[in-house]
Amino acid sequence: MRRGVVIFLLVNFLILSFLVRSVSTLLSLLIEDASADSIHRAELPSPNSSLIEQRPQIIPKIIHQTYKNETIPEVWKDAQRSCIELHPDYEYILWTNEKAREFIAHEYPWFLDTFDGYKFPIQRADSIRYFVLAHYGGTYIDLDDGCNRRLDPLLAYPAWVRRTAPTGISNDAMGSVPQHPFFLRVIELLQSYDRSWLLPYITVMYSTGPLFLSVIWKEYMHERITEAGRVRILMQDEYNRYSWSFFTHHVGNSWHGSDARLIFWMGQHWVFLTLLGCILAATVGFAAWWMYGRLMLLGSKYRYRYSKIPSFLSGSRRSSPTRRPRGVMPTLLRRVSFKEDEEIRGATETSYELYSRRD
Repeated sequence: MRRGVVIFLLVNFLILSFLVRSVSTLLSLLIEDASADSIHRAELPSPNSSLIEQRPQIIPKIIHQTYKNETIPEVWKDAQRSCIELHPDYEYILWTNEKAREFIAHEYPWFLDTFDGYKFPIQRADSIRYFVLAHYGGTYIDLDDGCNRRLDPLLAYPAWVRRTAPTGISNDAMGSVPQHPFFLRVIELLQSYDRSWLLPYITVMYSTGPLFLSVIWKEYMHERITEAGRVRILMQDEYNRYSWSFFTHHVGNSWHGSDARLIFWMGQHWVFLTLLGCILAATVGFAAWWMYGRLMLLGSKYRYRYSKIPSFLSGSRRSSPTRRPRGVMPTLLRRVSFKEDEEIRGATETSYELYSRRD
């Protein structure tokens, strides 16, 4: 029985190790604070500072945005207008569905089948922003993010993304020089993450959305990166919390459905759900252990029932387990064959003598 316990524990350990390894990057995001690459407020000149003109500007002056067509909903027009009016010297490109597909077909034809095959339109909107940043460089901004000040100070970094709560990074505002190694890595791995995950929200988030980008970013950080390949992180305060922050957030989340509300509810009650998960895991483990014990017991009874009768009882080493000697022996053998293994091994001399006297 001890060997059975060891095997059971070993199998469970291997299964648990595989599951932990599969989600190790996701788990590591929970403790990643991004402080090593954060853009500190002390680095950023105030909106009207003369220091802005003295900083290098290596990211091209291009603003990218996406929408299905050129008719922008009224709720986002003010946000769009704020970015255009604050940056008259920037090139502005609105990537519509038609323009985005033409770009992919012409510049990255190897990705066209994946691009067309996405089930949700937001997946195409997510993926095109990575491709245009890798190709042209510039700054991508979601339509529901208005500009609160000029983006010039952020052009000094080879690439930047913003920190999001509770963990990871977001893809709603980001900037890059052309051919930055991080965004090249992102577009290269998009196809391998093109999977369906039961709920639409999880499918989008982990195939093209912020969760996908966060996993790639976390893995990218483990490599030896030069300063030119570094990805800087715009923290929440600098993003949209104060009057001197870069962006103002408007009503958005146009693609979220009931499954997204479920995920948000789970995020708000994660302590309760964690406790419930532990109880469920303990219940499943106990049930598996009980079933394993029952199977072992049934297997033992089966082996004992059909095991060979010892030679000192049958009188012959070649006797068949199903043959019964004639005469008085059937009663004796029937009694012995149903005994436990310990009793068979410890059969008394008396039973042997009884057989001998009968002969």
